[in-house]
Amino acid sequence: MITDVIKVFAPSIFAFIVGILITPFWAGFLYRHEMWKKKAGKVAPDGRATPLFNELHKHKEVGTPRMGGVIVWGSVLLTILAIWLVSIFFPSELTSKLNFLSRNQTWLPLFTLVAASLVGLIDDWFEVSGRGQYISGGLSFKKRLFIVLIIAAIGAWWFYFKLELSEIAIPLDGLINIGWWVIPLFIITMVGLFASGVIDGIDGLAGGVMAIIFAAYAGIAFFQNQIDLAAFCAVVTGGILAFLWFNVPPARFYMSETGMLGLTTALTVVAFLTDTVLILPIIAFPLLATAASDVIQLLSKKFRHGKKVFLIAPLHHHFEALGWPAYKVTMRYWIISIIMALIGMVIALLT
Repeated sequence: MITDVIKVFAPSIFAFIVGILITPFWAGFLYRHEMWKKKAGKVAPDGRATPLFNELHKHKEVGTPRMGGVIVWGSVLLTILAIWLVSIFFPSELTSKLNFLSRNQTWLPLFTLVAASLVGLIDDWFEVSGRGQYISGGLSFKKRLFIVLIIAAIGAWWFYFKLELSEIAIPLDGLINIGWWVIPLFIITMVGLFASGVIDGIDGLAGGVMAIIFAAYAGIAFFQNQIDLAAFCAVVTGGILAFLWFNVPPARFYMSETGMLGLTTALTVVAFLTDTVLILPIIAFPLLATAASDVIQLLSKKFRHGKKVFLIAPLHHHFEALGWPAYKVTMRYWIISIIMALIGMVIALLT
């Protein structure tokens, strides 16, 4: 038990330290090469202008680098690589125990994290270089969605055909066999989480929420005796906290797509590995609310002749438009995240 706790917490602390140490070098690179948007402003997913958002964020849109998410997955990769190398060159019972890189628990979420993060990095590069179809650059929504669908299809195929997953847990009830419906469920979950990536819009918001979610899943995996997966989630949490250290107001850089795309896709895999996909909406409630607010706004404008439900979508920008300071929005989202994550953990452990 004690060794398992050490296996989870020690790599997490190491990842946090690694993230803190590499940040000055990465931040220096970002500022030296002016890795920020060259033109302020954005357009809504339906192609319409967003004058209220552009007015609120015109001073934040330029001058602050993107690609801060590299700190997250970079520290995760370096931590896993360091522990694996130590276990290879200095074999012992301790180093073997600390190595949590395993085929059945961590390979798939790690691959998903890195692959999606690299796609996000490409999108960020297009954005900071002013290329692409958006007002300020970046891959179009359709192109990013297509790439996510490919990743989701591969993951769904792997779970159904390789891991032979055909059952899901009903919270506080039992298992139900859904057969091949696992495939569309996986794809829908990943696409839904991808849509929630728009939560990365206020200093400290996305980092805090994602750290809480992955910390919750570290706890769930630990009590399911999936220690390697728990260690992976804890390491991701450590990497996010290192990023968050520099992302609290005023943000040194933004997480952007290379962070959010990797984290949301990896979260999908973790939810299925822990068989908590139906509890995910509770644990990740702020992500669900964020994505839902965007969808509601789009549908309202389409079917109510341009009328909006929110002043600005997604939801956190609506609160800004109401006059809430950004830090108040962030703090309250963190509080809600902690409460919902705890509720989700309790339900998961009782299921």
